Amino acid sequence: MEAEERREQVGLADDEVAMLILQRGGQGGQRWRLDREEVLIGRSPECDILLPDRQVSRRHARVYRVGEHYFVEDLGSKNGTWVNGEPVTSPRRLNDGDEIQIALRYKLAFVAAGATVPLDEEVQRIERGLWVDVEGRRVFINGRELDPPLSPAQFRLLALLWEAQGAVVSREDVVKAVWTDADASGVTEQAIDALVRRLRERLAEHDPDHMYVVTVRGQGFRLQNRP
Repeated sequence: MEAEERREQVGLADDEVAMLILQRGGQGGQRWRLDREEVLIGRSPECDILLPDRQVSRRHARVYRVGEHYFVEDLGSKNGTWVNGEPVTSPRRLNDGDEIQIALRYKLAFVAAGATVPLDEEVQRIERGLWVDVEGRRVFINGRELDPPLSPAQFRLLALLWEAQGAVVSREDVVKAVWTDADASGVTEQAIDALVRRLRERLAEHDPDHMYVVTVRGQGFRLQNRP
């Protein structure tokens, strides 16, 4: 609902919203709709697009909209921002298909409004690894959709890990995201471990040779996608 309200506020319909698609680094294939006047990119949890890497500055760059056009601006980052291999030294207008590189660690493709790649066609390009459509509640492994789908609790856990983009998610965060109607004190360690085990088993049905959900001893869990 929040995304829909933002689109209404700026006068954008679904097919008029541009987006960024992660092509390299983190969870490949992840995408963000540019349905705000400004979208911040950086390492800080306050950013709209969180890229948790030490090479990325806390507030690294921003993509903003002026009329029908989108621009990218480097925010004085330490390791720079590039578009199609050229350093961004001043606000640069984006065109459909432009590649934005953040600190030479992440590569984002800019898809102009009205030129969005259909979901199924986009997923087919991801031949290896996990891809999660959070809004559509769909999960793909090696280009194939999980069928039957994950249970609601399993999907909430996976979506939490997916949106963390490889960062560690604590057990407390898992409880808040999965057991939304329960008293956190009533959720046991065994219940959390059982849910993680069931999610691993479901993912292993489609890719038995890779462990996607990794336990970080004493900290929590993180998602480890295929490269």
